[in-house]
Amino acid sequence: MEGNSQIFGMLLSGLAVVFMALILWEEFLFPVRIKPTEDEIVFKNHFTKLQTQVLIYCAIPIIVGFVYFNYEVSLIPFLIWAALCLVSPVAGKLSSGLKNYNDFLKITADTIEYRNNEKQGVLRIVDIQEIILIKDEENVLHKLKVRMQNTNEVTIDLDEMELDEYRDTIEKFIAGHYSIGAQ
Repeated sequence: MEGNSQIFGMLLSGLAVVFMALILWEEFLFPVRIKPTEDEIVFKNHFTKLQTQVLIYCAIPIIVGFVYFNYEVSLIPFLIWAALCLVSPVAGKLSSGLKNYNDFLKITADTIEYRNNEKQGVLRIVDIQEIILIKDEENVLHKLKVRMQNTNEVTIDLDEMELDEYRDTIEKFIAGHYSIGAQ
């Protein structure tokens, strides 16, 4: 009976590590969702992703506590394992996930709405003179430079919004709905 109990403890320990890895590999588990229609395209995932990650994370301290109070553990290795399982996801979120929490892009036939940590706005298409697609050296869409009728320019940094997989979709939608230039 004690052998089964030890196996269960090891499985719980492994499960805590798996939960930690799931939280850290957020791009794999929580890809950006896209909602394309004829008239609009919306990119976002951060609110649901963060909620799911918090729920997964809550299981880790429960497992750590259960293992500590129900099994004989070697204190130093246990503390190292517990610290890795508990601190790594939080440190990972602070360094990457939270900074992109506000990212949002919505392109419709009438507006372009965008938001990241530094910039946000809603651009009405009737106020836009030209949209310039800025591509990198590999000919991949990198930024949108929007020249307004009042000669102001707005740059939307797609590369900071983690939308790499959808750059072609964005480019096709813009080319199909607006007057564009290339740079």
